[in-house]
Amino acid sequence: MSVSRFYKVADHVFSVTVDGNAGFFARCMDNYEPFAEPSECHPGLGAGVNVFSLSVLPPAAFDYTEEIRQEDEGQSIICGHTAAGESVFEFLLRKVSTGTLVCSKDYREARLLMGSAAKDLRLQKFALNNALMVLYALATAGLGTALFHSAVVSYKGRGYMFLGKSGTGKSTHARLWLKYVAGVELMNDDNPVVRFFDDGPDGAPRDVVYGSPWSGKTPCYRNVQAPVGGIVMLSQAPYNKIVRLRGVQSYAALVTSISGKRWDRSVADGLHATENALAKNVPVWHLECLPDEDAAKLCSENVAGRG
Repeated sequence: MSVSRFYKVADHVFSVTVDGNAGFFARCMDNYEPFAEPSECHPGLGAGVNVFSLSVLPPAAFDYTEEIRQEDEGQSIICGHTAAGESVFEFLLRKVSTGTLVCSKDYREARLLMGSAAKDLRLQKFALNNALMVLYALATAGLGTALFHSAVVSYKGRGYMFLGKSGTGKSTHARLWLKYVAGVELMNDDNPVVRFFDDGPDGAPRDVVYGSPWSGKTPCYRNVQAPVGGIVMLSQAPYNKIVRLRGVQSYAALVTSISGKRWDRSVADGLHATENALAKNVPVWHLECLPDEDAAKLCSENVAGRG
């Protein structure tokens, strides 16, 4: 007998179904509990209420054609497709296959075939988190939604996001705000979600950042949201300097921090629309900095108007 659970992240609902193993959710999905939705709110799968539905299945032999491979700090994602045109993503941790995600062409339906190490709890969670992050990013790309690689804090009712390459110091800068700027709270440390809406007060557009079940090395799984107050691209330097970016510079700063399958035209078009809207409506800054108190104060004073 299959067991399903529903979750809502940035107001997008999705479901996860496991065959006859309700304990799977407690073991592997504790970080999703703040986002859980009562099942009675969603009486049927495939009824149009879910942005996507994922089925978790046992290991199985599977063939696909590789298209591209992404590698980062011992983690690999092999992207490909089946003979029927389904998108495939295989997740490897230190060269061990943890699971393979197979998606319908519109990313609304998918199945995760657990890897050969399916009985290893750590590898199960790795496969599931990666599968849900990939599926979420692809299924919502055309819905004014972007999954960022970013740390984000809230201050005076607004969210402030810190972007940059791995190792740049996003988490460090967030911690500096927490330490030196009174009233700051951490919303997410690695993968917040941003949504663009064109139905704000008086018809003005609005941008909202949300916490998510995905937060990297720092556990921060908060079901919270805030209007985006500013976005800061970080780079390391032997000094502290901040400048406002505009136009194409703002757009370029956002693109490299947003997850998506950009060789899929429909996904790329959806992300472009969101990125363009954010670049036009949200202040974007570039902070060259040291990991120190002065950097946090310089940034907060300029970006959040602290003074």
